[in-house]
Amino acid sequence: MSTYPINQYFKLYYTKLIAASLVIGFLAALLGISLKHLTEHYEEILYSRAIANSVWIIVFPAFGLSLIYILRQYLFKKKENKGIKEVFDATDANGNRLPAYKVPSHFINGLLTVIFGGSTGVEVSTVVATATIGSVTSEKSFLQKYRTELICAGVVGGITALFNTPLAGLFFAYEVVSKKLHKEQIICNLTAAGIAFGFVLILDEAPLFGVNITHWNVYALPWFVLLGIIAGLNSLYLTKSVLFFKKQFLKFTSAQYKILVGAVSISIMVLLLPQLYGEGYHAIKESIISANKMVLTPYIAFTLIGILLLKPIITSVTLGAGGDGGVFAPGIFLGAFLGLFVAILLNTFFDAGVIPLNFMVAGMAAMLSASIHAPLTALFLVCGLTNNYTLFVPLIVVSFVAKYTAQYVFPYTVYSFAKK
Repeated sequence: MSTYPINQYFKLYYTKLIAASLVIGFLAALLGISLKHLTEHYEEILYSRAIANSVWIIVFPAFGLSLIYILRQYLFKKKENKGIKEVFDATDANGNRLPAYKVPSHFINGLLTVIFGGSTGVEVSTVVATATIGSVTSEKSFLQKYRTELICAGVVGGITALFNTPLAGLFFAYEVVSKKLHKEQIICNLTAAGIAFGFVLILDEAPLFGVNITHWNVYALPWFVLLGIIAGLNSLYLTKSVLFFKKQFLKFTSAQYKILVGAVSISIMVLLLPQLYGEGYHAIKESIISANKMVLTPYIAFTLIGILLLKPIITSVTLGAGGDGGVFAPGIFLGAFLGLFVAILLNTFFDAGVIPLNFMVAGMAAMLSASIHAPLTALFLVCGLTNNYTLFVPLIVVSFVAKYTAQYVFPYTVYSFAKK
């Protein structure tokens, strides 16, 4: 008589927790996939218009930032989106809950930012929106003490859907959001990851980057280590840029001036380098095709140097001027072109014989790992992006080398600095 009711109670208790995680995982995956495809579709259309007529490069950023401001003032309670800091606050024991309006706020603003040329990505918008799904679900009386676990379930579902890999979602929730593991957390995260990945498989979602990597050379390992060190140092430029420009834009007392300065700056940089428009994944896809045939010329050198110098600035300006997003997509973008540039330089001046495409993929993992201090997330996320595990060992190497290089020089990321 003493044990049976208790056992029944725990069975019911875990059944409710699993059921909540299933719903959260499915809704998060639906949101993530919808936002990803909407962004890809409209970004492609508007980018082609901008390339055909440069006038649109001037018009789009101003229109997008203005529309985001108007929606914030009249629809989203005059509250600025603070990115992943909102998730950190919500998972803190004394923090505020994520209100339901944060779902449409981040969904719409993330979409508008990218399709109108803002040089960031929808990954962080997805993370906060899906975390909100978990937070709202946790408001039910029997789930209130598991707010952090259900928020992480939403994050796992969103990342899984965006990058076609549950492991990236699971590790991101652990390495970046919660930094702890216990039974309820594992149950919620695995359940959300399972339903989200099942949804991805049913929809037959294709990997973002179609690459054909068949091998890598062991003698290239020292060069991968070098790439990891360079990426770790370069990530600090991205981190410091975001922190610096956000601080500068806070000094504006007029929203109109903030939008004007941000829009003009974005337009000038995109006019100089169209690759910087939006997420920039279109530029990565184009470079992947020709990577292994690329040789160092003045034009290629200036283009790659320009990308590496201007991408952190345009991303920072986008966020400072009111755009929605984070450093996920910029990290991937910068890493791809940093890896390509390093490979071309090694082959040109040191006759290294490295494979540029391999270095593009490794650079993505290195820069992302260094930017968010999450090597396992970066490792499996890039494998999911390419649907290719051939470079698993080099990706482990560059991810950890880059992370510890960046952390040694500056212990914070854009995300962890927000906690201070």
